[in-house]
Amino acid sequence: MPLHIDTPLLESRPLGLHTGQNIWLKFDALQPCGSFKIRGIGAACEVYARQGKKRFVSSSGGNAGIAVAYAGRRLFIPVTVVVPHTTTERAKELIRQENAEVIVHGASWMEANAHAQSLLTADDAFLHPFDNPLLWEGHATLIDEVAQAGLFVPDAVVLSVGGGGLLAGMVEGLKRNGWGHVPVIAVETEGASSLAQSVKAGQRIELAAITSVATSLGAKQVCEQAFNLTQTCPIKCAVVSDREALSACEQFLADHRVLVEPACGASLSLVYERNPELAGYRNVLVVVCGGMTASLEQIREWAK
Repeated sequence: MPLHIDTPLLESRPLGLHTGQNIWLKFDALQPCGSFKIRGIGAACEVYARQGKKRFVSSSGGNAGIAVAYAGRRLFIPVTVVVPHTTTERAKELIRQENAEVIVHGASWMEANAHAQSLLTADDAFLHPFDNPLLWEGHATLIDEVAQAGLFVPDAVVLSVGGGGLLAGMVEGLKRNGWGHVPVIAVETEGASSLAQSVKAGQRIELAAITSVATSLGAKQVCEQAFNLTQTCPIKCAVVSDREALSACEQFLADHRVLVEPACGASLSLVYERNPELAGYRNVLVVVCGGMTASLEQIREWAK
């Protein structure tokens, strides 16, 4: 059995009435460790376990680290996660809750990532949070489940983008189910819009800093695969404000009784704000990617 679960695919009546469209929600916030990350990371960990690796090492200030820790506990393989100093106490607690070792190092994810790689031995497997083909293949199972449900063919897919692993996986899933023509709307927040700025520049750029509260979107540079896909696939970029993302988190909690973090709120805000990028589509699939690192109290504090 895979480490992830098949998650509910539900039509949202509140959002449908709000936009006049059919809004379908893929609830990956209900994965065992709270986000879509376990799909790809779980698949990768299973491969490395079969290869005989004795430890999983990862670098993540949030959901990827939680997913690696969860996978390691389930597979009886020890895990070390290196997080930057900016990581919240809640995120560190959730990683430790899965019996993983947490090492705090560096002012940014890039510094934590470099340190994590310095720890590797021949018996270790390195779990990158977003740049690994094994992850993309695992994330693609989300679209497989939508196709297998047979309820509709999406006219557009809305998802959030941080490092680009989810985007790469969704495109792979769309292609292998014969939906490669379906446009993907890739949403980022202001202050974390490395993909949108790269597309505008015509090349991969690196942000000087992450200034958004949506820290799970906080990759200064998207993976090469994600950028390359924007050159060959129907991918549109959208950038929303932190305030819009935070508001969407609270509205979604009221409408669907599920708390997500601002990184996920970014995608949902596109629907709540009736963003022009959604105009003209009848069946819209929104990936509710989830996230465990922000509490309702934190979301409200950021909103202030």
